[in-house]
Amino acid sequence: MRQTQFVAPNLWVLSGGGLLIRYSIEPIIFGGTHFSYQDGQQPTLTFGVNDIRTMNVPDIGTLVSVTIIKTIDTGSTSFTVLLPRVNIVQQGPISSTPVSTRGIRTAHAGPLLPPFGHGQQDFYTVIELTGTASHVLVE
Repeated sequence: MRQTQFVAPNLWVLSGGGLLIRYSIEPIIFGGTHFSYQDGQQPTLTFGVNDIRTMNVPDIGTLVSVTIIKTIDTGSTSFTVLLPRVNIVQQGPISSTPVSTRGIRTAHAGPLLPPFGHGQQDFYTVIELTGTASHVLVE
C-alpha cells in the first residue's frame, strides 16, 4: 500500500476585497521569493525577499508582511496575510488546494497626523481572502 505524501505550499494566490495577492517562496516566478500586492488603487507592488517579513506563529500559521505605503512624517501602511498550515498531496508538477484566510491592512500613525504620538497608533482593516495554495515542482 502506497502512503500518501504531503508537501507544503510554495505558491499562494489569494483575492478578496478588491485585492490580488501572490506570494512565492521558491524561485518559481521572478527568480526567487516574492510577494505582489494589487489593489486597483495603485500599480501592482512587487516585493523581494529583503522587503518581506515572515513570522511563524504556532497557533495561527505564518504571518507575511510588507510595507505598501511609506512616508517620513505622516505614517505608513503595511499589509499582512495570515497563511494557514496546509498539506497538499503532490499529484504532478503543480498541485493545489483551496484556502480561505484573512489579510490585515494596517495604517500606522505618523508624528504629523492625529493622534500626534498619543493614543492608538495602529488602525486595522481585515479583508477576507480566498484562493489556492499550490506546490510547484522546481527543477
